[in-house]
Amino acid sequence: MTGAGVALAGRSDPGARPAGSPPAAPASGSVPASSTVVLVREAGVLDANGRLVPEVLVSMLDRAVCELAGQADPVAAFKTFLKPTDTLGIKTNVWRFLATPPPLEQALRQRAIDCGIPAAKIAIDDRGVLENPVFRSATALINVRPMRTHHWSGVGSLLKNYIMFSPSPPDWHGDSCADLGGLWKLPACAGRTRLNVLVMLTPLYQSEGPHDFNAKYTWPYKGLIISTDPVAADATGLRILEAKRRAAFGTDQPFEVPPKHIRVAAEKFGLGVADPARIRLKKLGWAEEALI
Repeated sequence: MTGAGVALAGRSDPGARPAGSPPAAPASGSVPASSTVVLVREAGVLDANGRLVPEVLVSMLDRAVCELAGQADPVAAFKTFLKPTDTLGIKTNVWRFLATPPPLEQALRQRAIDCGIPAAKIAIDDRGVLENPVFRSATALINVRPMRTHHWSGVGSLLKNYIMFSPSPPDWHGDSCADLGGLWKLPACAGRTRLNVLVMLTPLYQSEGPHDFNAKYTWPYKGLIISTDPVAADATGLRILEAKRRAAFGTDQPFEVPPKHIRVAAEKFGLGVADPARIRLKKLGWAEEALI
């Protein structure tokens, strides 16, 4: 869903870089002592032909959010993160080879409605977020996308999913996209993200060059990673991709470019925890070949 409008501007500062470009100095903020990440997997979320089973996926989402919130009821769990007065943007990812599953988008939308948010104040969007009137007035964001290797940033991750909030996404491609954490300091994003959902149903663990996709480098991991901390969620997903690459190639296989933006998001921008020793990982459901 998109709507007409003027692109959101960056901070007002006569000496600043163009709106949406990476900041030159580290952002303020302190990294939390630890973060909680929930990994949920279910063998039945994909059928024998690899097709998604929506009701299993919705159950996985509910179970993980309940675990994260410490609640038994899914609606009560989502109310931990969303308020009836919120205007919600669900930032999805529409890359044609490995898009966010529509049943997951709709499940998040329905849970937001269950929390009392009017349907008219909820939007699902990716490339049109700067023009979308709901996103322009959003008080809350849910960030949801699949994990995959990526030509410019090493991995396409939750942190990178906010690049469409910049009027000039290519401005963020320098140094292996190291400063992607700066996106989360833009006015459209800062302090608004309530949940991060990293889709690990069929992750892509190897690619070469821009927009490359080969289905033989995906596998049925059948998981979701959910956290309020995008850095910790990404760091967990990265560990799984690294483990899969070791298993597939028989050795530590470096990514095409180093996915340094995850570490930089913690160390420079204070967005969360990248150190696995400080991530409380809660694993639910199917345990076979979890790789972590």
